[in-house]
Amino acid sequence: MNDERIYQMTVVSGKGGTGKTSVIAALAYLFKDFTVLADADVDAADLYLIFEPQESKSTDFYGLKKAVINQEKCSRCNLCRDSCRFSAIDDDLIVDDLQCEGCGLCYHICPEKAITMKDNLSGKYYVSKTRIGKLVHANLTPGEENSGLLVAEVRKAALEVAKEERKKLILIDGSPGLGCPVISSLTGTDLALIITEPTSSGKHDLERLLELLDQFRIKGLVVVNKSDINEDISKEIEELCKDKAPVIAKIPYNRAFTKAMIEKLSLSEYHTSDESVNNLKNELVKISEVILNKIGIN
Repeated sequence: MNDERIYQMTVVSGKGGTGKTSVIAALAYLFKDFTVLADADVDAADLYLIFEPQESKSTDFYGLKKAVINQEKCSRCNLCRDSCRFSAIDDDLIVDDLQCEGCGLCYHICPEKAITMKDNLSGKYYVSKTRIGKLVHANLTPGEENSGLLVAEVRKAALEVAKEERKKLILIDGSPGLGCPVISSLTGTDLALIITEPTSSGKHDLERLLELLDQFRIKGLVVVNKSDINEDISKEIEELCKDKAPVIAKIPYNRAFTKAMIEKLSLSEYHTSDESVNNLKNELVKISEVILNKIGIN
């Protein structure tokens, strides 16, 4: 293995509520000595709630520019208003920032050159110090678009941290679904870990994720969480994944995940005498070993 190589793995779920964040938090603790953690769910970041940043450095994120009309230069031809497909310009020729998509059409067609495109502060991203090492996370301003662009900035910052601290792995927590931020969190990664659940919607979204991974030619592994709530669908998921992305573990439902989160701990940090929980922690260690072997980290 090339010691200078930095690997990237994204954990995705296809839908919310599968337990993705619980699993990635446990893995992040197990990988803490050689990993930078990146929360790519910029619309609803939550890993920082578990790992409680002790100090953070923030950077402003600017999305697409917004149009501004200079009323003194404007000749009231209404060409901009009539051409805006987003209805972002009202009858008084004032631009509504919430409606403006920053496409720039009005800027290019204005005969008086009365329109400029201004920078738009759309959120912030942070590099934070936590008890398990560095965490890169972000906060997209409510109502703003460009979540995919902000995810790209989070990944770029995580890569810089990994280079500075000579870490081998960037562990990325993707957002639920299959939209732009998920695609941005997956592009160019070495491995995707899919956390699914044995429900009809979980299986359906898993199928779509597998198609996405195939299109991007990304290797995948699957963990079935809460596997015992519907064992028939768990078997169907195993069959579905057999030739696409192997199921490496089936985790039974256990309230310890919730109890650990209430205490702001990952399950790997959670201490208990309950044998079922300790068995579950051992299963997570096995999952971590399979992942490292698949990526090629010794």
